[in-house]
Amino acid sequence: MRNTIIRSIVVITISFTIMLGTLNTIFSQQLSDPNFNANVAKPAFTKKHPKVLFDEAHFNFHTASGRYKAFADLITSDGYRVTPNKQKFSEDSLKSYDVLVIANALGAESLSDSKASNPAFTDEECDAVRDWVRSGGSLLFITDHHPTGGCRESCQAIRRRMSDSTVLDEAEANHLKGYFEVNLEFRRDNQLLIEHPITQGRDASERVNRVVSFGGQSLRGPTGSVGFLKLGGTAIDILPSKQRASAAGRFQAIAMKFGKGRVVVTGEAGMLSAQLVPEAEGQPPTSPWGMNFPGVDNRQLALNIMHWLSGLLK
Repeated sequence: MRNTIIRSIVVITISFTIMLGTLNTIFSQQLSDPNFNANVAKPAFTKKHPKVLFDEAHFNFHTASGRYKAFADLITSDGYRVTPNKQKFSEDSLKSYDVLVIANALGAESLSDSKASNPAFTDEECDAVRDWVRSGGSLLFITDHHPTGGCRESCQAIRRRMSDSTVLDEAEANHLKGYFEVNLEFRRDNQLLIEHPITQGRDASERVNRVVSFGGQSLRGPTGSVGFLKLGGTAIDILPSKQRASAAGRFQAIAMKFGKGRVVVTGEAGMLSAQLVPEAEGQPPTSPWGMNFPGVDNRQLALNIMHWLSGLLK
């Protein structure tokens, strides 16, 4: 029996290593979907236009003109005014903005660099962001699997809250059928999509019923936070060391109020993008990935997150 268990663990570990290698090769070819419809028929902001600072100063894998162009275009259509950030965070650089968006900041330019998982921000930058949020700013902090979770060590507000792993769920009801088990489904019928103003929206037309994530890490929210994308009881974290740990009771998205401000943290970035990736290694990038995936409410989720951060949703 013991040998059978050991063999099973070895097979699972090897299979997962191969899967990650395939995923890393495929993901390196991610492209923003040029055909994504970012038009918002009824913009939330037509008179007042909240100002969004989109970070591009920390080796960010996602930028407003790159892999997160669809997100930037979507919120611009909704009435936000987006400005790319090219400098370190400080009181002066943040003071004129309402929302700060940070997507997959890194400690080095290349994902393959061993320093990529180093802290992306200085302690002084984290202090500036903390004080700005406490005074009424709102932060959308988007992370992903290793190495993009490494910046956690620098910011006290989220320190030790991120697994810096890759989370999967082998239960059929909890991952996208026919895809890798890291592609997780959050639905009302599997009880992983939690009631919150972000998932409810302002009315029935904005209600979120199905969200898919595309491979990321797990999060544990601090006291007072609310997780709205819950991981199933069978979810597993695969650590960079390839060790497995239960991710039950953890989340892939949390929301919290901090002082006068608000924070949303996600453990996966693809769900709020609209990209094209290859179906398999060596093929052209044509497969939808994110808000452009058919049959999901990720697009509305992105709008609702921004509406909550800007105070439109209470």
